[in-house]
Amino acid sequence: MSKSAEAGPIRLALNVEDKALAARLAALLANVPGLRLVRGNESADVALVPPTIVSVSADGDVPLTPRELEVLTLLAEGLSNKAIARRLGISVHTAKFHVGALIDKFDAVGRTDAVTQAARRGISERRSAFGGIRESNRSLRNKRFNPKRT
Repeated sequence: MSKSAEAGPIRLALNVEDKALAARLAALLANVPGLRLVRGNESADVALVPPTIVSVSADGDVPLTPRELEVLTLLAEGLSNKAIARRLGISVHTAKFHVGALIDKFDAVGRTDAVTQAARRGISERRSAFGGIRESNRSLRNKRFNPKRT
């Protein structure tokens, strides 16, 4: 351990805009040994911040994560959950989860409707925002040794 770590408790800043969530977190963390919550004007060793969400629609009504953008692009190409999972190197269950999240976010009735809603909002035009999709080594290997597999 470094000398600064031994000097005192870890100073934690909560950089959360939602006041109710910040209050709940503060209450939970207030009595944690070796941890001290700091106010905005104090220096901190560590800051707790919410995850980054990318909003790609013009009016900001449908925030999508970078992974959801990747899945949306593959949905637009007509890929199945299994094919999406292979292309992204994730499990089929995780691919289904992301597809379901997209359907919910766009209030769509199915996969095709989700892609249509995204296109209407101009989201599909932002396809290059994450630099394209690369196939995993595993999916490339499967195609190389078993070309009939999709």
